[in-house]
Amino acid sequence: MATKTINLNNEVIEDDCLCSETTTTCSIPLEQKDLEEAHSLALNRPNGYLKGESRIERAWSHWKKLGEPKLMVAPMVDNSELPFRLLCRKYGAEAAYTPMLHSRLFTEDEKYRSVEFTTCKEDRPLFVQFCANNPDTLLEAARKVEPYCDYVDINFGCPQRIAKRGNYGAFLMDNLSLVKSLVEKLANNLNVPVSCKIRIFPNLQDTLSYAKMLEDAGCSLLAVHGRTRDEKDGKKFRASWETIKAVRNVVRIPVLANGNIRHIDDVHSCLEETGANGVLSADPLLENPALFAGYRTAEWGLGSAGMKEADKLDQAELLIEYLRFCESYPVPWRIIRSHVHKLLGEWFRIQPSVREDLNKQYKLTFEFLYDLVNRLRELGVRIPLYVKDTQEPVSAN
Repeated sequence: MATKTINLNNEVIEDDCLCSETTTTCSIPLEQKDLEEAHSLALNRPNGYLKGESRIERAWSHWKKLGEPKLMVAPMVDNSELPFRLLCRKYGAEAAYTPMLHSRLFTEDEKYRSVEFTTCKEDRPLFVQFCANNPDTLLEAARKVEPYCDYVDINFGCPQRIAKRGNYGAFLMDNLSLVKSLVEKLANNLNVPVSCKIRIFPNLQDTLSYAKMLEDAGCSLLAVHGRTRDEKDGKKFRASWETIKAVRNVVRIPVLANGNIRHIDDVHSCLEETGANGVLSADPLLENPALFAGYRTAEWGLGSAGMKEADKLDQAELLIEYLRFCESYPVPWRIIRSHVHKLLGEWFRIQPSVREDLNKQYKLTFEFLYDLVNRLRELGVRIPLYVKDTQEPVSAN
């Protein structure tokens, strides 16, 4: 694997890291004149010059060119950075989102750009996600990353208090005219397609109207988290796959489903029940980055029919692989520390003294972390992952 990364300070660019031109294979019947116009405009001009059927056709053309990925790493603040994305891709993820990036900081702060956004040749297809409440600022930020990604994504789903204070994420659901202007600004001025990630309204019809508005504004792909803004606890509130299905039936662009994806059988069930074009997983991947390859943690593996212990793979082994990616693609130590706790949380419950030693370390090193894994193994800690005797491929819809 190449160890060269792209960041927006030193502007390391390789031709094969740039977005390729969009093809114009038809998935929706159009008049020949419209096809010729779509072909010319899609190759040479921003999305905003495409209207109506031509824009829908381009949305599907781009999605098909990417291979219609179904298994995706969701955007996670400080947790879906390049090394973690690469680890998940190694174990079955077919596309990934960056962590949510703050559009104003991204335009103003060179250090923020350099640290928070890195990518590499193997990191595709890639969604770069921004939070924003100013269309011009969002466009300025998006233009800096569009050569390095396959979608620029707008975060309309973050339900945390920091999003409320900053007036972005799911709290823009209270200002739909601003939401529309953000999408239109990117769709009318970027060459790369615009995607949106949303949460649902308590009322189904409000959600459907919201989705249609985003599509009409120029959104080319819609990721739907099937929980409301107030349903923050994924373990307490089940995501509504029924609502995601309703959205899928009312819009004409690709739709991704987010929520309740804990293991590979959930992927199959979600695709079947929602008709979505793909799924996103967030927190379950932090505990088990090999989820999409069919591996399960003990919580979802023990007692399940047809499951057996994986021969070698466990969370400690996944951590070692993650650390190796970090050595090639440096990230802040706070992010690495977070992943160590997420991956080895159950292990630390068995040996809390090891966790205490980790927490005492003001400055981490790779040597210390590799030794930490060895200490756990020497203490007899091993929590295996589980896998079915035979793995079924993800079915196409």
